[in-house]
Amino acid sequence: MRIGERERELIRSGLVAIAGCDEAGRGALAGPVVAAAVVLDYQSLPEGIADSKQLSAAQRRRAADSIRRCAIASSLAAIDSAIIDRDNILNASLAAMNRAVASLGIRVGHVLVDGNRLPPANGIPTEALVKGDSRALCIAAASILAKVERDAILERLADEYKGYGFELHKGYPTSGHLETLRRLGPCPVHRRSYAPVRELLQEDLFGK
Repeated sequence: MRIGERERELIRSGLVAIAGCDEAGRGALAGPVVAAAVVLDYQSLPEGIADSKQLSAAQRRRAADSIRRCAIASSLAAIDSAIIDRDNILNASLAAMNRAVASLGIRVGHVLVDGNRLPPANGIPTEALVKGDSRALCIAAASILAKVERDAILERLADEYKGYGFELHKGYPTSGHLETLRRLGPCPVHRRSYAPVRELLQEDLFGK
């Protein structure tokens, strides 16, 4: 994957610290949403950056190691299922992105985020790029870090909540996950505001 057109424009304008930001886990029924922010060194780019959805788990892990070694700065932020249920997934995702950028520890000149919605104002010029993980290298790098971190969290949750198969489906609504959910009921990290979980709880409540 090459440096994106918008990144090139920002680099030509004299900016050095351009942060890419993306999240993982919006569509999952369980576990946190995780955001990552990355400031790349465009003179020393890491290997293996691509849209995280096009990479295998092993390729993502290798790319994440390379990104962490080569990036000027990177950071992660996670927001758990209880906050997602309270604030809704969009607000939780945007808040996680804001936290990730704020945790970079360096002065950032511009932020590029994936999607069509902006995080709350943080005093840094910020713009959203639809399909940004395929249009900006820094967003693709953030997408990889967020996905790798979230996968690791769900693998740890699989040990804590045995029988749900979180290590396999990472909380997403696969047929196997939905069947397990019906059989075992939700565990504490399931998102009760999401329809499959909410409907199951309502069935239990009303004895259907």
